[in-house]
Amino acid sequence: MKTSISFFTLVALLTLAPLAAISAEDGWVSLFDGKSLDGWTQKNGTATYRIEDDAIVGKTNEGSPNSFVCTDKLYGDFELMFEVKVDDALNSGVQIRSQTKDGTNEGRVNGPQVEIESSGEGGAESGYIYGEACGGWMTPEDKLIPHKHFKDGEWNKYRVLAKGPNIKVWINGEQISDLTDDEKFESHPKGFIGLQVHGIGEGKGPYEVAWRNLKIREIE
Repeated sequence: MKTSISFFTLVALLTLAPLAAISAEDGWVSLFDGKSLDGWTQKNGTATYRIEDDAIVGKTNEGSPNSFVCTDKLYGDFELMFEVKVDDALNSGVQIRSQTKDGTNEGRVNGPQVEIESSGEGGAESGYIYGEACGGWMTPEDKLIPHKHFKDGEWNKYRVLAKGPNIKVWINGEQISDLTDDEKFESHPKGFIGLQVHGIGEGKGPYEVAWRNLKIREIE
């Protein structure tokens, strides 16, 4: 009886071992440790970023231009996943392959941005691609169709796949974007990931946007 149990235990361990190896070596890396902004640097604007309940929370500052907290590491081809929740009145986004105009923290952040905004009554442009400070909407006008896949007041799951000039985006499992832009890839083949708090005017806000479970897998 002891021999039989040992045999089946060994079989179980041998069966589970490859799965454990796959889980440990699938290439995913957390961008945020849930406790600090180590590995991130703020660029532009005076919005504030804090850690709360294992999330990065950005808060508007009245009269501030767009603000970004950005990864110190640069990324080219990758798969990115995160969850986000935003106040209905605030527009936001996640920069990918982005840079600053003069290479300093004060230089204007520019590059592709994955749009984040509440759906409201008429739907949202969440998940489409905007060229922040580099030409405006990258998603063609005929593809900018408002939708309601973004759930207002709730956490929303984003998946972004950037490979070569092609960028795909999913929100809550629904594919929103499949954009190929050779010109933008030539100018922005690699760059930082940035979390935007959009600027607001005098007498408005404060509003907040929060991100959690940020992880990335680089593609070779």
